[in-house]
Amino acid sequence: MPYARPGQVIGLLGGSFDPAHGGHVHITLEAMKRFGLTRVWWLVSPGNPLKARGPAPLDQRMARARALMDHPRVTVTDIEAALGTRYTAQTLKRLQARCPGVRFVWLMGADNLAQLHRWQDWHDIMQSVPVGVLARPGDRISARTSPAARRYRSCRIAGHASHLLARAEAPAWCFVNVPMRSQSSSAIRAAGGWTD
Repeated sequence: MPYARPGQVIGLLGGSFDPAHGGHVHITLEAMKRFGLTRVWWLVSPGNPLKARGPAPLDQRMARARALMDHPRVTVTDIEAALGTRYTAQTLKRLQARCPGVRFVWLMGADNLAQLHRWQDWHDIMQSVPVGVLARPGDRISARTSPAARRYRSCRIAGHASHLLARAEAPAWCFVNVPMRSQSSSAIRAAGGWTD
């Protein structure tokens, strides 16, 4: 477990990072700035239950992520493997129990908000931590009209007030438009830029 102390606001960016790329770095830095986060932890997952194809080995993905994400306030972790959790809702519950007094903010790209309703116990995620959503190429409209966005529309914090998200009580979420990068892990894999 990375070090965390009461009063910190830690953004959690989960994913398979198969492989990590500059887009992940970009949204991490934007999230810190827009949402006023003390730190960000990358949660490199053992696997994604929504993907049929398994990712590259965890140690390979961790090494790539650590080589790429070089910032004093960002920590690349394998917390889910260490905790033995498979789903985000489980991970959040365990982290909140282990880190009393720490405020967590779940971070995701707009593509994930568009499909959040397919995640295990997705209501529990929305009810347990504020959620920061960052624009991704081609996913803005589908994210804003998604079942999760519609269900929690009254809990949305306007993008121009994104700095309020970190101290908001869940359920709360904020969608911010940021300069976008077109990189994607699937495109890198398809181009043969990542071996597994």
